[in-house]
Amino acid sequence: MKELIEHIAKALVDHPDQVRVAEVEGEKTSVIELAVAKEDLGKVIGKQGKTARAIRTILTAASTKLKKRSVLEIIE
Repeated sequence: MKELIEHIAKALVDHPDQVRVAEVEGEKTSVIELAVAKEDLGKVIGKQGKTARAIRTILTAASTKLKKRSVLEIIE
């Protein structure tokens, strides 16, 4: 999941070298933390949060296939 989010985020931003993805695994749920450059934050979130919602939808679909639950946190 971490690699998936990293790949999507790097495709969206102007500074792909500043994309940081960390995964905190729990028993049933894993939290994926995404940090990007300050000027790229708007690109990752999108208008009215639509891009962030789309990324979360893809993450949920991929997690369901693996019978896990993943949550995306976008760090400012």
